[in-house]
Amino acid sequence: MTTAQGARARARMEVTAAIKDEARRQLAAEGAAKLSLRAVARELGMVSSALYRYFPSRDELLTALIIDAYDSLGEAAEAAHAAATAADADAVPARRWVTVCEAVRGWALAHPHEYALIYGSPVPGYSAPDTTIQPAARVALVLIGILRDAFEQRGLARTPVPAELAPEARRMADELVPGLPPEVAVAMAAAWAQLFGLVGFELFGQFKGVVEDRDRFFRHAAAQLAHGVGLVFP
Repeated sequence: MTTAQGARARARMEVTAAIKDEARRQLAAEGAAKLSLRAVARELGMVSSALYRYFPSRDELLTALIIDAYDSLGEAAEAAHAAATAADADAVPARRWVTVCEAVRGWALAHPHEYALIYGSPVPGYSAPDTTIQPAARVALVLIGILRDAFEQRGLARTPVPAELAPEARRMADELVPGLPPEVAVAMAAAWAQLFGLVGFELFGQFKGVVEDRDRFFRHAAAQLAHGVGLVFP
């Protein structure tokens, strides 16, 4: 790459970052449904045609913001897990699970509008492309990794699934958590939904007047989720 090409690449990265930063400000002020490329261009002092060279449509800008949010959340979960493991190489899987859940909650509280973008109400007229799937899976992969470690080292307590659910449980295990028992796949899917339900209830105000000591409540709830997927505290 020549010096001129490198300078153009850096300039493009800087403009792209500025566009996304302004779009995030608009998300915070107006919500995703009202995100407008023209408004972003206006705030940045750009003509709309110039902005379209970076993001040809509102949906492409939304997709970029969604991927960034999933990646940021995933990085927070991965970093928390790595730190817990580095601090104690023999860290109990159940405690690592709670640590990762708390990292998810911490990220959401620090980035409420980005959390709302990926786990709030769907944006009218927008359908997320397949490119969002891998970033969206990062937190789940950390939690599944904890389950896999526990299964291989200590075993997991398993709750049998009813006979009518058995075919679906086997499919989920084969496709989502290969190598883990069907019962674990079902429990993991339920815990995944409950984790983000807990975070969403707190973030969107449903716990107002119900839960006051939310730090301790969440820690306890995350431990209960750990029990639900078969992890055991010593």
